[in-house]
Amino acid sequence: MPMKSYRPTTPTNRFKTTNMFEQITTDEPYKPLTEIKAKINGRNNRGVITVRHRGGAHKKFYRIVDFKRNKFDIPGTVETIEYDPNRTCFIALVRYIDGERRYHLASVNMKVGQKLLSGENIEIAEGNCMPLKSIPLGSQVHNIELRDKKGGQIARSAGAYAEIIAKENGIVQLKFPSSEIRIVRDSLYATIGQVSNHEHMNMVIGSAGRKRHMGIRPTVRGVAMNPIDHPMGGGEGKSAGGGHPVSPWGQKAKGLKTRNRKKPSGKFIVRRRSK
Repeated sequence: MPMKSYRPTTPTNRFKTTNMFEQITTDEPYKPLTEIKAKINGRNNRGVITVRHRGGAHKKFYRIVDFKRNKFDIPGTVETIEYDPNRTCFIALVRYIDGERRYHLASVNMKVGQKLLSGENIEIAEGNCMPLKSIPLGSQVHNIELRDKKGGQIARSAGAYAEIIAKENGIVQLKFPSSEIRIVRDSLYATIGQVSNHEHMNMVIGSAGRKRHMGIRPTVRGVAMNPIDHPMGGGEGKSAGGGHPVSPWGQKAKGLKTRNRKKPSGKFIVRRRSK
């Protein structure tokens, strides 16, 4: 999917790119599958800012996306492919033969009128959801489960996918574009294909105003602050400070190991992603 560039009539337009939205078929969401999304602006339940530089985004509704794909052996048809302001990929509105409608993550080649199915003994086709043991080696999959019936948790953002490279003793090895290899059980469900909007990574924001529409506020560098505001602040003129880069609360910003050795998290990772 190509990106749209602009004539360099302003410094902003010189580098800014936007999506062509060629796969999108409607600009109105399906109302029964939307919810009001309250602005929390990086605050927790006590109103304390826990994530800085958030706030002021454009108003948006949350789209209820079905990550479980648990309508087994009931065929559905793609009605529309829509933009979702809450995620980087596009979503597809699917109407099942029993009349129910659900939102699914759209794959790269998904089109209006395409038939979708979920289940064990179904056709191997893009957009269909089935157990990993039923999907052939070399296939690309997304929306991959980590626990039974919890719904897909891996490979859900724009352009994401994993490749099935091995199966043995009820275990499947998945290789990601980062070269990381991870193992999961073969009874878990995944959707065939790559997630839509794979050109998203090539988009250039281009302007501060566009960043504010996304809800991201300006970030002030620590070295530009006063000593009372940041450990790296102060000094006569421009100063490197003489210390290692740290957060405003003194935690090392580069190279500090934060992993809890008592709770190993890498037992399902065969090979870590390349740097």
